[in-house]
Amino acid sequence: MKLSFLPEDTGWFCEKCELKMTPGLTELHYQGNVFKVELLVCPSCGAVLIAEDLAVGRMLEVEKLLEDK
Repeated sequence: MKLSFLPEDTGWFCEKCELKMTPGLTELHYQGNVFKVELLVCPSCGAVLIAEDLAVGRMLEVEKLLEDK
């Protein structure tokens, strides 16, 4: 299953490479679990943008659920 969490504003640029970030599949690892998620990724260096609302919202919920296992 692939999850997509692209921000409404997709006009982000990589600070290091100065290239526009593009949607890309990324693996997130947490406590032995791997999640394939579509996020904005730098096409050159692979830096990933995780928006603040995603980090303190949905990702925090999943983290708490996994810790309660």
